[in-house]
Amino acid sequence: MKKLLFLSAMIVFACTSSVQKQNPETITTLDQLLMEKSIYDFKMKDINGDEVDFSQFKGQKLLLVNVASKCGYTPQYEDLQKLHEQYGEQVTIIGFPANNFGGQEPGTNEQIKEFCSSKFGVTFTMMDKISVKGADKHPLYRWLSDKDMNGWNDKEPSWNFCKYFIDENGELVKFFPSSVKPTDQQIVDLIKA
Repeated sequence: MKKLLFLSAMIVFACTSSVQKQNPETITTLDQLLMEKSIYDFKMKDINGDEVDFSQFKGQKLLLVNVASKCGYTPQYEDLQKLHEQYGEQVTIIGFPANNFGGQEPGTNEQIKEFCSSKFGVTFTMMDKISVKGADKHPLYRWLSDKDMNGWNDKEPSWNFCKYFIDENGELVKFFPSSVKPTDQQIVDLIKA
């Protein structure tokens, strides 16, 4: 145990020392480095394998949703598409396929894309299949569900189709459970605000 603690301390020291050499006034600890990460720092692949730099979303409202093809909430794809068509100029909807709940997203990116397109006519942004909870949780979902990183929220998805609303300043402002439909008035009000 002592060796593990010593090793952890050495890693933190090495990381913060190298960052401090580059700019000693901005970062003092690894925890501070993690806390300062913003939604705009993330880069990840979309469902087609193309890189998406989240800095392109600066000044936009975002609705981030973990999605699945074989779930009781799967019909919410239709509402997400309606929201995209009606308010696409005011909010960017991003779907994150994930197989974390009941094995309800077993497909490949290609299969998911085909399903969403043929069944629901999805044209909003869909990302590469990721994990949204557990030990292999994607760093973006770590940020969304860690109040030390996002400022207040520690709720991770409890099932498919949980929603995170990000305002135009990159601040996480609201978490919605699966039961809240994408077209719910609470979400529409945030989009219109």
